Amino acid sequence: MKINMLQSVKKYSFLIILLVLAGSIFAQKKTTSTKKIVPANSVYLREYKQSSFTTSKPDTSEIFIERKKQIDSILKQSIPVKYYTDKTDEKTILAQQIALNDSFFTKYMYDLKTNKPLWNEIFGVYPARPGDIRKGVVALPGSLMRVEMYNYAHNLTTIGLVNIFTNKMISVDHYPQTQPDIPSRLKKLAVSIAVNSSEVEKALGFKPSADMPVMASTKTALNRTKCERSQHLCVAPTFVKGNRALWVIVDLTDNKIVGLRWTDIGKDADKIVVTERKLQNENLADCFCEKVNTITKNNWKVDYVLTASDGLMISNVNFKSARVINSAKLVDWHVSYSGTDGFGYSDAVGCPIFSQSAVVATDPPIIADIIEGDSIVGFMLEQRFFSELWPVACNYSYAQRFFFYKNGQFRITSGSLGRGCGNNGTYRPVFRIAFAGNKQSFYEYGNEKWNLWDKEKWQLQQSATVYSDKGYQYKLATSAESGYYIEPGRGQFSDSGRGDNAYMYITKNHLDKDEGEADLITIGPCCNTDYRQGPEKFIEPIPENIVNTDLVIWYVPQMKNDNTPGSKYCWAETYYENGIYKVKTYPCFAGPMFVPFTK
Repeated sequence: MKINMLQSVKKYSFLIILLVLAGSIFAQKKTTSTKKIVPANSVYLREYKQSSFTTSKPDTSEIFIERKKQIDSILKQSIPVKYYTDKTDEKTILAQQIALNDSFFTKYMYDLKTNKPLWNEIFGVYPARPGDIRKGVVALPGSLMRVEMYNYAHNLTTIGLVNIFTNKMISVDHYPQTQPDIPSRLKKLAVSIAVNSSEVEKALGFKPSADMPVMASTKTALNRTKCERSQHLCVAPTFVKGNRALWVIVDLTDNKIVGLRWTDIGKDADKIVVTERKLQNENLADCFCEKVNTITKNNWKVDYVLTASDGLMISNVNFKSARVINSAKLVDWHVSYSGTDGFGYSDAVGCPIFSQSAVVATDPPIIADIIEGDSIVGFMLEQRFFSELWPVACNYSYAQRFFFYKNGQFRITSGSLGRGCGNNGTYRPVFRIAFAGNKQSFYEYGNEKWNLWDKEKWQLQQSATVYSDKGYQYKLATSAESGYYIEPGRGQFSDSGRGDNAYMYITKNHLDKDEGEADLITIGPCCNTDYRQGPEKFIEPIPENIVNTDLVIWYVPQMKNDNTPGSKYCWAETYYENGIYKVKTYPCFAGPMFVPFTK
C-alpha cells in the first residue's frame, strides 16, 4: 500500500513524523558521541550542537517575537490559517474561502486526536493552468483556481482546485512530507532573519543589506538539523563574496538560522554579462502557459504546454496516429553541494508568472530539425529556463529537450547549463513519463535475457550494469505485440553527456487518484544521495503488482559538475573578448532513448 495522494493521509501520519524526527535525534546523539568531524567550512549554530532534547534559550529578537505574536493570534481564530496576501483581488480571496469551507481540504487543520489547532498558511493562489487540471474536468475559462496550503506541524501540503463561478471544490490532494513554493512574505522573512544575524555579519565581515541575497525562496536541506530530509520548511538566502558563496540555512518552521556553509564558485564569479534576453513574461504566459500548443511533423503529433513548476510538459503524443505517451515532464531539479552536510536547492522550473519557480522560461520553446550527415532524421522541441542574473554565481540555467525521430524513436532529456552556487554540485533532474496503454509490463536485461519486474521497484544504473548487445538496459511492453527498449545515457549521444548514472523507478498508475499527472510541487528533498529522490513515495511501504497494467516511469539521472580546466561540465563562465564579457557554457545533458519494437 502506497501513500494515497487523493484520499486522506492515515491518522497515524503525525506519529510517523515524530518517529522520524526521533530517529534523527538519536542519530545526532550518536554522531556527537563518536566525535565525527564537521568540515571546517561548516558552521552550526549553538542549539544544534546540543541534543535536540535540550531546550534552547528563548529567541528575543524582534523578528521572532513579531512572528510568534502573529502565529499565536491566528491559532486563536476559528480557522487557524494565515491567508495568502501577495494578492488581494476578489478571485484570490474567494478561492481561499471556498477551499477553507471544504472539510477535506481542512482535514489536518486540527490535531486529529486532541483537536488542538495547528499552524497552517496559504502559500499560493493561482489561476489553474492546463497542467493543473485532471482529465475529464470541464469548466468555463477563468473559473478554476489552484490553492496551496502548508501545514507546519505535519510538514504537509494540501492542494485544492476550486471553481470560483460555481463556488465548488473540484479536487483536493494531500501530500505528506512535502512543501509548496513559498510566498514573497516568507522570502522577505528569511532574508530579514539572515541579514540581521550576528553570525552572518561575522562570517561575511560586514553587515549585509536585504538586496544582497540570491535564491532566498528556494527550498533547501541541511544534515544534522531539522532541515535534514526536508522535515522542516527551510530556505537558503545566499551571499556571494568574491569567489565564495555563503549559504544561510533558515528554518522557517522554527524561524531561526540553523547553519552557515561556504562554497567555492570560481574565479570569474563577479563578472556580470549583459545579454539580449528579455523577460517578456505576459506574452510568453499567454501563448505557452495558458494554452496548449501542437506540433505535427514527421508523422508525430505532440501537444506541449509550459507548467507552473513541472517545466515543459508534452502530452497526447502520437506517432502515425497511434498514441505513444499520455504525458512526460520534468518534475524537479535537485541540486546538492555536499555528501556529508546534505545541503543544496530544490529547483522548480516553469512559467514566469503565477509561479514560484526560481528558474523560469524567458523565451518561447524552440522547434528545430535533427540533422545527421546530410539528412533530416527528426525534430527537437527545446525549452530553456534561466535565473534572472545568470550566469552570475548562484544563478542557474536549465534546458529540456525532446527528440522525435522519423523511425519512431524518441529521447527525453534535460541538462544544466551551469553555473550554480558551487563547484562541487550534483544535479538530479526528476522525469515523469506516462506511456499510453493499460496492459504494460516492465523488464530489465540480465543474464542474457529480459527479466520481468512483477512489483514496483527502483534500480540504479552503475558501472557494473549489464546491457543488451545494442545498449538497452530496460524494455517496456506497452501491449502483447509491441513496446519500447530503453537505452540510458552512457556518453554515446554526442550531446556532451558523460553518462546518466540514473535511478529508474516503476510505479503503478492509479487512474482514480492523482500521483503526479497534475502539476506537482517538489516531491523530494534536494540533497539525498541515495534512491530517496521523491518517486519512492509512490512505491513504499508496500510495492504493488505492475504486470499487465498502467505504469509510470520515473527517471532520475545524476550529473556532477566540474570546473577543472579541460574537463568543465555543468558549468558556465564569462570570458573577455573585444572589450566585453561573453558567456561560455559547458552543459551536462542526460536522459534515455526509447526505441520501438514489435514482435
